[in-house]
Amino acid sequence: MKRLLNIELQKLWKNRSSKVLIITYFALLCFLALIASIKFTLFGVEFKLSDQGVLDFPYIWHFNSYIAAVLKIFLALVIVSMMSNEYTYGTLKQNLIDGLSKKEFLTSKLLTVLLFSGISTLFIFFVSLILGYSFSSYTEFSIVFSDLGYIGAYFLKLFAFFSFCLFAGVLIKRSAFAVGFIILWNIIEGIIHVILRINVNGENTDSVVNTIMGFLPLESMSNLIKEPFTKFKAYKAIEGQVSGGITEKFYGVHWYEIVIVLAWTAIFITLSYNILKKRDL
Repeated sequence: MKRLLNIELQKLWKNRSSKVLIITYFALLCFLALIASIKFTLFGVEFKLSDQGVLDFPYIWHFNSYIAAVLKIFLALVIVSMMSNEYTYGTLKQNLIDGLSKKEFLTSKLLTVLLFSGISTLFIFFVSLILGYSFSSYTEFSIVFSDLGYIGAYFLKLFAFFSFCLFAGVLIKRSAFAVGFIILWNIIEGIIHVILRINVNGENTDSVVNTIMGFLPLESMSNLIKEPFTKFKAYKAIEGQVSGGITEKFYGVHWYEIVIVLAWTAIFITLSYNILKKRDL
């Protein structure tokens, strides 16, 4: 496995665009440290993020993992181009000629995806830990690590999404078209959501629509880390003034949401292998 991973890392590091995207991604994660000094104005009310409790333990795990997940597009481009370049430069065929099996070839890609997901998760863990101890009002051990499940959800979300990107790169040989395929898939899920909203009627419309959407790949990945913004103290204060009350919402991860994402991940990996196995290279 170490040999397979070394092969992929050498390819990536020698590719200038991949190197720039990787460095940019981790540089942007570092900028999470600047959010403490950013001021926002919401409905005429000015506030700092550090004053709203989002950098307090344990909320910081939720907030930072959500924001960091948005930046995954940079590594997604690396994953797509990593696969597409194999076709463009003929390295896939050369690897197979040199004795690498198709299974080993795909394994090398998956190991790279796993490595990126793992390093990203550790990175956001330590950034959050440093920010939390710098700004949080609560530093008791039991409180600090009480919501650490969001970090696990972040890892799974990244690995699942990168597996989808790898599948797109295997299915569509050109990186630009593969990225277009990912965007198109996202649009299709959005259209399905609109169609469901129009056609599903009843008292539990939201629940039914959300349940159905939860079985789609990108939506299921998104459900692993729900938006954290309605946790803001400022938001809740404004909501309380406007509506006269605060709507309760579940922000955690259901076990079945994890199962759905794991199932899609397995499907994408299996499809990628079957395509490689049957395709005449």
